[in-house]
Amino acid sequence: MPPKKKVDATPSTMKELKDTLWKAADKLRGSMDASQYKDVILGLVFLKYVSDAFEERRGQIAAELTAEGFDESQIADLLDDVDEYTGRGVFWVPAEARWPFLAENAKGLPAFDGAPAKSIGQLIDEAMDAVMTANPSLAATLPKLYNRDNVDQRRLGELLDLFNSARFTGQGATKARDLLGEVYEYFLEKFARAEGKRGGEFYTPAGVVRVLVEVLEPDHGRVYDPCCGSGGMFVQTEKFLESHNKEGSNISVYGQELNERTWRMAKMNLAIHGLNGNLASRWGDTFARDQHPDLQADFIMANPPFNIKDWARSESDPRWKFGVPPAGNANYAWIQHIISKLAPGGSAGVVMANGSMSSNSGGEGDIRAQLVEADLVSCMVALPTQLFRSTGIPVCLWFFAKDKSSGAVDQSGQVLFIDARNLGYMVDRAERALSDEDIARIANAYHSWRGSPSAVSSGLEYDDEPGFCKSASLAEIKAADYALTPGRYVGAAEIEDDGEPIEEKIERLKKELFEQFDESERLAAVVREQLGRIDV
Repeated sequence: MPPKKKVDATPSTMKELKDTLWKAADKLRGSMDASQYKDVILGLVFLKYVSDAFEERRGQIAAELTAEGFDESQIADLLDDVDEYTGRGVFWVPAEARWPFLAENAKGLPAFDGAPAKSIGQLIDEAMDAVMTANPSLAATLPKLYNRDNVDQRRLGELLDLFNSARFTGQGATKARDLLGEVYEYFLEKFARAEGKRGGEFYTPAGVVRVLVEVLEPDHGRVYDPCCGSGGMFVQTEKFLESHNKEGSNISVYGQELNERTWRMAKMNLAIHGLNGNLASRWGDTFARDQHPDLQADFIMANPPFNIKDWARSESDPRWKFGVPPAGNANYAWIQHIISKLAPGGSAGVVMANGSMSSNSGGEGDIRAQLVEADLVSCMVALPTQLFRSTGIPVCLWFFAKDKSSGAVDQSGQVLFIDARNLGYMVDRAERALSDEDIARIANAYHSWRGSPSAVSSGLEYDDEPGFCKSASLAEIKAADYALTPGRYVGAAEIEDDGEPIEEKIERLKKELFEQFDESERLAAVVREQLGRIDV
């Protein structure tokens, strides 16, 4: 057997982890397409995490038993008690799937004692199988693609060496799963950027998700996402609960996802964050086969694919309570599916293309009018451009509520409009992001309008703010032909008086303008003179 490699037990900082793991991704970038190396890397990240967490728990058990006076043989027996791991939220990892074994055999396992040689890819595939068999909640979740012909086994071994220096444990107050969770989300974002438009199929920018979560405040009951991607809505919900000193066990997670690979990513993501989610037994089309037919959810958050032209449409579908959506666009099919899933008192937030707010094609205007008249629309938010690197389509947020009288302020018959198009900052030339202050401003406007407990406890009171927010009656919306574009309602922002008398300001501006005209004429003369000196 080859000599054992020394494993550095020093915990990794977040920057070290991100740098190490992205460097690892780059090692495979040239040998396979973005979507495949995404699966390879994220699968290994998960395997490294469960192994590190397992070894850390194993060490804790040994220390506890030693302190209690157990001898070595007793400790050895109890170290293999599965309940000692799973009872603490740690996955059981069989010996052949533990990272030290894989790291020792990063170049493959040579033939030994009659057993055939195995490549490192085969060892990893077998490790994935072993972990899934030992932990039924991970069934059909982990990728098994490491022993394929198009995976360079030498590079894969080098990749394991790189991963060997990354530690997900020993972070003190910071949970190992929080550390991995951040790494996993970082990778999802990086891969979404690398894949461009296709990346939008599984990743919603964190700032947009946070707006949905902070507005809805999903702190109990059933949380549903009918097109859950890689599970970002659920992860942000868990973070929201943690920031408010509440447990993830306060919610039950339900989701559905059409794409098999993305469904697997979501299952891993939930496992990493310690969330018990029902993502159905397999992937599937929400319109063709709703996998949660009887669900009534307390909170729904979704970022459906925009403007789908080819979708499983049935005119007799009972979900189309407010009108049959047009064959050429599924936007209002998603909206009505989501409303059909809301429990009494439930609320929902949905990312939509801006056209959904005013379109009248294919009967969409009539459906929108019925939604408004049913008093289901609680808030509309126009978002700034360039939040989505994967699409240039401007987006908005629709918020629905089954009961708008439930807060300290009864807002029945009213809709809050928020124009947030001027918020955000540019991360680079192509992408904008929302700051914590931007997100809080949107959420606070909504909560003060509703009289939510969080607003009442903070002493927030709602007032219309020209250019930003306005509470409009159903009669006003009807007068605008049921268009729900916030800019129609919020008006222009008030211009601050700078204290300069208007007559003096006009005189000053005229003087500055004439001076600029004079300078323009002087420069034009200089240019003409220079051009005259050029010999043709």
